[in-house]
This record gives sequence, structure tokens and C-alpha cells, in this order.
Amino acid sequence: MLDILLKGFAIGIAYVAPIGMQNLYVINTAMSQSKKRVYQVAIITILFDISLALACFFGIGAIIDNVEILKTIIYGIGSLAVIWIGISLIKSTPNMQSNNIDLNMPVKKVALSCFLVTWANPQALIDGTLLFGGFRASLQANLSTFFIIGSCLASATWFLSIATIVSIFKNAINEKVIKIINIVCGAILIYYGLKLGYNFILEIRLF
Repeated sequence: MLDILLKGFAIGIAYVAPIGMQNLYVINTAMSQSKKRVYQVAIITILFDISLALACFFGIGAIIDNVEILKTIIYGIGSLAVIWIGISLIKSTPNMQSNNIDLNMPVKKVALSCFLVTWANPQALIDGTLLFGGFRASLQANLSTFFIIGSCLASATWFLSIATIVSIFKNAINEKVIKIINIVCGAILIYYGLKLGYNFILEIRLF
């Protein structure tokens, strides 16, 4: 069970750590706002991020549990999608510009902004469904809960960590650091994507 929890944590970190709008918002807030506002933004971001992960994981999981052939399909599509996400991260060029981010908006608007970035982002929904759906398919039902708990812990750990670290080391955060983070996360995703591909091959051999 511990290994499944750690696996979920590793996937969760690899999924949330790459610098997108969520991370960019937290980073820029930490570089210019009070600690109270920084942690408000971090906690709101965590709640929406976890809610999306749970929806992707258990939503596709319910279908998989009732349609056996879908498990094989998810293995195949999920493997390709996870590998593609990993390669894209490694090849990506970080951009720390935040001209379109209003750091002084009220908390209610911060919450709405975090919600839109998370839930109104079609790419995030697709990536999350394929990523978490693929791993949900690879787990026994009694172990899947430990995986998603690990992923949720990863989300909380990551956003609270960057809120704290960036607040303390504001001048050390640059695009080179972000590039290294993306490369490491991309490599982790490619590794687990290949493992999903291996599961897909094993499933195909059973037909």
C-alpha cells in the first residue's frame, strides 16, 4: 500500500509541478504579495486542483469498472498521452511573464480565477482524465484509493512548498530553475507512460 501511495505522490508531483497558469499565479503572488495572500492563493489552488484530480480519477474509474475492454483502451491511449505530456514538458520553453495576471484582486475573484484556470481549461480536463484514468485502470480497486490520496497529498505539498520557498528565495527563481523542474517532471511522466504502455501490451496478448 505504501508503494502505491508513493507512486500516486510521484505522479501527482509530476502532474502539478510543471509551470502552467496555476503555478505561475502562485509564484507571482509569492514574489509580490503578503504571506497571508500567498497562502490564501495556494490553498484555493490546492482545493480546485484536488477536486479535478478526484473527478478525473473516480469518474473514468467508474466507467472502467463496468466496461472491461475500456481498461485496455485507456492503457493504450493513456500511455501515449502521458508520454506526449512528458516530452512536451522537456521541450517546452518556460515563460515567467505575468502581464495578464492581476495579483491585487479580492479573494472571491482569486477563487473564481483559480476555478477557471483549473476547470474551464479543456486541456487540463483531457490531460487529467487520460493521466489519472490510465493509472486508475492499472490498479486493483482496493488499492486505487491509496494512489489518489498520494496524488492529493502531492498537490497540497507542492503548492504550499512553492508558496513558502518562493516567498523566501524570491531572487533565485528564474526560467532556468523552471526548465530544470519541467525536465525532471517530464522524465517521470515518460517513465510511467512507458509502464502503462507495457500494461497495454500485456492486455492485448490476453485477447
